[in-house]
Amino acid sequence: MIPPETQLDLTFAALADPTRRAIVARLLEGDAPVSDLAKPFAMSLAAVSKHIAHLQRAGLLTQKRTGRVRICRLELDALRPASVWMAALGHIDEVDLDQLEARLGDLGLLEPE
Repeated sequence: MIPPETQLDLTFAALADPTRRAIVARLLEGDAPVSDLAKPFAMSLAAVSKHIAHLQRAGLLTQKRTGRVRICRLELDALRPASVWMAALGHIDEVDLDQLEARLGDLGLLEPE
């Protein structure tokens, strides 16, 4: 079994990529074949499959074969530890976050909007 802190690291690492976040968002609508998940992206099916493998290693999705088709399913329970961790941050005041954002901007660590 993976220690909880390691699982949290795997989850956030998997979600750090915008392509993988888009795949997760699509799977919130329901199970989907890999080919359907790949359609919106300007990359090869092999590249999308690597993103899917990353999500699978983090436990965020599972795959099953139906004939020659691989169907992906989002594992919502795997997102729960990250959700709980983020909810715990809810006690931070908005002012603190504004100050943090200003400081990160001063350091040039924020991307322009």
